[in-house]
Amino acid sequence: MTDLGTLQSKLPAGGVSIFAVMTRLSNEHGAINLSQGFPDFGTDPELIETVARYMREGHNQYAPMPGAPALREALATKLERLYGRRYDPVTEISITTGATEALFAALTAFVRPGDEVLMFQPAYDSYLPAVTLSGGVPRYVTLRYPDYRIDWDEVRRAISARTRVILINNPHNPTGMIWSRDDMTELARVVQGTGAILIADEVYEHIIFDGARHESLARYPELAERAVVISSFGKTYTATGWKVGYCAAPPELTAEIQGIRQWMTFSVNGATQLAYADFVRRDPECRDVTDAYQRRRDYFLSLVAGSRFRPLACRGTFFQMLDYSAITTERDADFAVRLIREHGVAAIPVSPFLQPGVDPGPVLRFCFAKRDDTLERAAAHLQRV
Repeated sequence: MTDLGTLQSKLPAGGVSIFAVMTRLSNEHGAINLSQGFPDFGTDPELIETVARYMREGHNQYAPMPGAPALREALATKLERLYGRRYDPVTEISITTGATEALFAALTAFVRPGDEVLMFQPAYDSYLPAVTLSGGVPRYVTLRYPDYRIDWDEVRRAISARTRVILINNPHNPTGMIWSRDDMTELARVVQGTGAILIADEVYEHIIFDGARHESLARYPELAERAVVISSFGKTYTATGWKVGYCAAPPELTAEIQGIRQWMTFSVNGATQLAYADFVRRDPECRDVTDAYQRRRDYFLSLVAGSRFRPLACRGTFFQMLDYSAITTERDADFAVRLIREHGVAAIPVSPFLQPGVDPGPVLRFCFAKRDDTLERAAAHLQRV
């Protein structure tokens, strides 16, 4: 037998994601799972039938590596209509196996050993492994409890001649913060005269509330010319398990990304791409999605009103941060476990999104992309804490 005793992990600090941990605990204790970010209501039957129709019509073999032309063309039209920038569907848009693959391919394409990658923490947990596997050096700017606004002086101090990528998440998971027009102006000032590439995770672009405008990097020519804008259909169309995303970027950046991902999954399910193309063409603005999630956010807030949990501002995503400082002084991870075991509700602590030693504040993240009855049962439990 081969001796594997010298085998060393390339991600020794990786472990199991907090989402898997909390979902496992939730299942073990029969808790109501508001931890993992997926809807518990159905996907549009018309979308399902459209995918099935394209399958019956024979679209079951490899799709083109960059993506089905119909979907890339539909996205080019959508991006121009919503954000004012015309992307060439042939040379500037790629379809990917979810946004996570797009992020991984982009970071792999542009980050070399020793390059610095600036991230805003709390940072979604897939970012750091992708940076680490490419030999990148993470640098962090902290969005601080309770308002999670960007300290642009801190950003300027974090930028160096070695900064290769600035990784942006807007709307921001887990905090629900959104970037403003002023933030985009500051970002443009920060990157002026640098060679930094911007990678923007914008998967919640249609889940933004209270009449706010989504400030995509695609809106700003001086930013878009150095940016990879990434989004996903899973969040918008409540089909997270289908894993279809896309990225839009200038031709020279797109070519590098496609050069990496051709050796990963190569292509994405063709029938699903064609179905999404139909839906994007029909309703590029997805206003019903925005309205539906604002109703769910507002309903969840009404259900927890009067409890000892205090909601923080949620301007986007389908996550609500709740402050528990009136209940306990426990660490967030400890309280999240106790909330499952003693009160039957699963939430996500913020500390796994932060580097060790950074105070997460007394907050937990709750997903409100759930049926009304799920939210009602969960809130009834929270009212008793």
